[in-house]
Amino acid sequence: MINLVPIKQLFTPVYGVNLELVHLEECKKNDLNSVRFISRTEQNNGISAYVKKVDDIVPNPANTISVAVSGSVLASFYQDDEYYSGRDLYYLYPERTMRKEEMLFYAYCIKLNKYKYNYGRAANKTLKDILIPAEMPMGFQNISLTNKRLLQDHSTLNSGDYQSFQIAETKTTPLIELFTVEYGNSLELINLIQCKSTDNNAIPFISRTEKNNGVSAYVEKELDIDVNPVHTLSVAVGGSVLSTFYQPLPYYTGFHVLVLTPKHEMSVVEMLFYAQYIRANKYKYNYGRQANKTLKDILIPIKIPIDTKNHFHSFYHRLLNSISSTPLINRGG
Repeated sequence: MINLVPIKQLFTPVYGVNLELVHLEECKKNDLNSVRFISRTEQNNGISAYVKKVDDIVPNPANTISVAVSGSVLASFYQDDEYYSGRDLYYLYPERTMRKEEMLFYAYCIKLNKYKYNYGRAANKTLKDILIPAEMPMGFQNISLTNKRLLQDHSTLNSGDYQSFQIAETKTTPLIELFTVEYGNSLELINLIQCKSTDNNAIPFISRTEKNNGVSAYVEKELDIDVNPVHTLSVAVGGSVLSTFYQPLPYYTGFHVLVLTPKHEMSVVEMLFYAQYIRANKYKYNYGRQANKTLKDILIPIKIPIDTKNHFHSFYHRLLNSISSTPLINRGG
């Protein structure tokens, strides 16, 4: 069991310098006295521009984690050099000396809590109380350099450099080659009878939400409606596009939710891996673009590298169970 503690126990949250890019002089990265400007974006490690240092403005310190508390809430990145920051940007200063790998690990853990801040909720008051592991698990400390790179690259997936998520030399293939892609039930929750999760014949209702493993409610089973099978992935192709979750229980779905069934035997860890990999493509579907026609063509690894399967994903599975507060994953064990 991973021991969880509030962020404030391991880091001091500090409000950044709170500057406006329009009032600074932009320059090139390699210019003399240039400094990175970190905003609330999820892209490019949070870097929006490079600007010239201002004599009377001290930058935020290096070897800290920048965290957006509004906008792209909990966009969290390890910053290895000093930087200026825009509005609603905190930095986390470690209470003890931490290696780069630990800082990357904690930036990732913080980002996993992003689902809690949908619908415009800001994290300025609650950031310090978010629960994170008290220490980096031993299984992760022994991880190979390839997988450390995977974690670092995952923190910047939305930069548009999708290829950064390719693991070592792993070959990729269209999603349709590994999964059968089918529409779910396309039901309306209003037409179903809601019940408690503990009721007999209770069925999870999966919608297009990013929260709670996609579960919006529990409903009574309808005799004339087939449930979607266990050990599949639910994928929202509208709304919160590419919200992808492993489903260990039979379930119903709302509109614009597709069901992915593996074409060959996959472990739970492999399914969790592919769910995360598909979700990493969310940045491609900004501005209301849907994924109903293109989901099948998204490139995913043909298989999980042995290194990743044996190390990173055993850690990742435990981490999801400990942090994400996702009941269905916990129940799937």
